Amino acid sequence: MRKLVYYVAISADGFICHEDGAIDGFMNQHGGALQQGPHIDDFLASYMDFDTVLMGRKTYDLGVKFGVTNPYPMLKQYLFSRSMTESPDENVELVREKAVDLIRNLKTEAGKPIWLCGGAEMATTLFQENLIDELVLKLNPFLMGKGIPLFSGVVEQTDLRLEKSKVYSNGCVWLYYQIVPQN
Repeated sequence: MRKLVYYVAISADGFICHEDGAIDGFMNQHGGALQQGPHIDDFLASYMDFDTVLMGRKTYDLGVKFGVTNPYPMLKQYLFSRSMTESPDENVELVREKAVDLIRNLKTEAGKPIWLCGGAEMATTLFQENLIDELVLKLNPFLMGKGIPLFSGVVEQTDLRLEKSKVYSNGCVWLYYQIVPQN
């Protein structure tokens, strides 16, 4: 069974983006989107751990604002939206309904782990359905103050087991958690 990994950047106070969806605080932490460094190299290398990526519409729209309609060409891409009628890119498969059923099926297929790169609403739904197996947090050393939290709704108290962590010179900390199944 393939694992579903919620792999996301987060501020020290628990937000994945500003209320308007902007991610500028994270770009400041990385010295700009194009700056290279060990944390960026590790992030790009992590793409190789996956063969499929899942995105909510709000997450996908972040790239569209910059003209990027095929954000992960090396991966099979699924875009989940009830409001869109067609995918903006032939390489991105639009899923309008029965998202949970599709993801259950994807997890049973052969392949590498599946990356849930956003967003908070989708993560909440998948977490409530016990479909998320791992949580990778790229904890950034700044306080956003307010914004969209890691999960947009209520999730049950859940134990996490820290599998590994890595601290970078810019203060970013990557935390790799296994979700401990509830009995």
